[in-house]
Amino acid sequence: MHWYVYLLNFLAGLFLANGVPHFVQGISGNPFPTPFAKPPGVGDSSPVTNVLWGLGNLAVGGLLLTCFWQFRYPLSLGSFAVDAGVVPMSVMLAWHFGKVRKGR
Repeated sequence: MHWYVYLLNFLAGLFLANGVPHFVQGISGNPFPTPFAKPPGVGDSSPVTNVLWGLGNLAVGGLLLTCFWQFRYPLSLGSFAVDAGVVPMSVMLAWHFGKVRKGR
């Protein structure tokens, strides 16, 4: 597999991990920070904005996986690349939004 496929799998993991909290908070009716808030990433956006932002991230992540993920059973280096994208994004989001929520 070419090196850029691993990079695209990693990016898919980033998008998928970022889409989950926005989508979940949005469908729960909770305001949550997005890049569109004032200030960006700190202020809250509406639940509808979060649903749309979450779905957009999930769509991009899913599209990248659909186009570039070469699944091999049981595990492949490509699946580890997706995980490598999910883990840092998840930890970064937990750290950032934990700080934002604590500051209120």
